Amino acid sequence: MVQFWRAAILAGAGALAFGPASAQVDPLAPLPESRRPAPRSIQVPAHPATLTQRPIIAPAASRFDQYKAYLAGKARSSGVREATIQAVIPYLRLNNRVIELDRAQRPTSTSTSAPPSFRPYLNEHITSSLISRGYARYAGHWTNLSRIRSRYGVDPAVVIAIYGKETSYGSITGRFDLIEALATLAYEGRRRSFFENELIAAMQLLDRGVRRDTLKGSYAGATGYPQFMPSVALRLRADGDGDGYADIWRSEDDTFASIANYLRDAGWKADVPWGVPVQLPATLNRAAIRTAINPTRCPAVYRRHSRWLTVREWRALGVIPADRRVPDGELATLMETPGAYASGYLLTNNYRAILDYNCSNFYALTIGLLADAISRRG
Repeated sequence: MVQFWRAAILAGAGALAFGPASAQVDPLAPLPESRRPAPRSIQVPAHPATLTQRPIIAPAASRFDQYKAYLAGKARSSGVREATIQAVIPYLRLNNRVIELDRAQRPTSTSTSAPPSFRPYLNEHITSSLISRGYARYAGHWTNLSRIRSRYGVDPAVVIAIYGKETSYGSITGRFDLIEALATLAYEGRRRSFFENELIAAMQLLDRGVRRDTLKGSYAGATGYPQFMPSVALRLRADGDGDGYADIWRSEDDTFASIANYLRDAGWKADVPWGVPVQLPATLNRAAIRTAINPTRCPAVYRRHSRWLTVREWRALGVIPADRRVPDGELATLMETPGAYASGYLLTNNYRAILDYNCSNFYALTIGLLADAISRRG
């Protein structure tokens, strides 16, 4: 409680100054010189034994103290319980390691050109260990995985592959205090609105009974076995083992159901594979199949994809799938994939659902190929 009342004194008159008005103005917005507050005298409530105590001259609150008051107001207006606000906000601290890691991830170039070959990445991320450990989960949890497939329509092998890729099957989930990391990233300001909303979502998870010490994760705010952001965890975590609680931090079956629920929400279509390797004809007219769509999201990712044609139309152009897992009437895009075990793949809408999880062709292709390797092992 000592830290609580010290923060109250520094924040200004009133109990911590974390009232509803705090959410109205972003304290990190620059103020004109004429509007900058000067240090002011604060009357500290007198203890009965020190009624003659003189007023203390306290310095203006730090910018982070002001920002915490703003966050409290924002959380309150979002419906977060007052008890949660008072248990969390006053004790927030900036995490310098989070800031260092975030800045290290920022792009240093505007180039969107992709490496010429997928092979080095795939060799590193589709290993015999990932395949064997993935198959152990695939076989060991098959009863629940088959129920999950019936419920969500999602290929269980893809679910297992995402689990393996995200956290090495639960062994690497991140040790950062999630709320502290999100508050730090919001304060830093590169994506302030996004991280503020994720911080509020994390506090709402606390309101729903998730323990604070459970909310650990990556420095960027992803948590649990599926590495969901808090807003996604609020919306899409699912109960996969039938105990009535969706625990993505301890239950693998709940994790599988939650990943499947995410993919279905992203548009996954039942009984359609993510893609199929193809042989490309020497006469392929690439200009004729170039997409005319200029995507606003992940443009470098989607720029590698052709326009949509049915598999039947691709066959007519001489693009020959390795098998008939994708129906002839299904729409697919072509992506040429040097070094990826095939010269190209026809990709269905389910590949786009994987991209929704992580918008990278290297990521999505890895998930698809790892899933195929896991299912073939059986």
